Amino acid sequence: MRSINIPNAITLLRMVLIPVFVLLFYLPQDWSPLACALVFALAGATDWLDGYLARRLNQSTPFGAFLDPVADKLMVAFALVLLVQYYHAWWFSLPAMVIIGREIVISALREWMAEIGKRTSVAVSYVGKIKTVFQMVAITGFLLISPTSPLWLQSICTLLLYAAATLTLWSMMIYLRAAWPVMRF
Repeated sequence: MRSINIPNAITLLRMVLIPVFVLLFYLPQDWSPLACALVFALAGATDWLDGYLARRLNQSTPFGAFLDPVADKLMVAFALVLLVQYYHAWWFSLPAMVIIGREIVISALREWMAEIGKRTSVAVSYVGKIKTVFQMVAITGFLLISPTSPLWLQSICTLLLYAAATLTLWSMMIYLRAAWPVMRF
């Protein structure tokens, strides 16, 4: 039996945190929004940590390269769906749809590019990394605040979410432009 390396174990931990996160979101306790936000922030930190350790310890694996973005996308999608339900407003739903929609499009694009042997043409971009930071901070903020929080706090979180959605579209355009030369209609 093969042993699991540290970066992959951290990625698997992130996946295990998803049901914990959902449970905390729905718990009717005063402390559950803080606990939920902390679990989400921990998952975001492990996203950075597993990549760093994979490079630093020279433990990158094909399984880790597959699982890491899946874990990230699941955590973000679950959080956004829960928050769309909670805020139940177009101004939140719009950037959430952009972010989730982009993730589906880019995942499909990466899979197709891998099938034709061009996966490296759609590698993660710097804009995508910045987008992820904005997204994680915005979602963590929305998990902490409520519709009755001060308007300035809601505004900061909303600006961060819209910045993440804008960067999401920008990074999608970068990926599509990189794939364009091999697309055949």
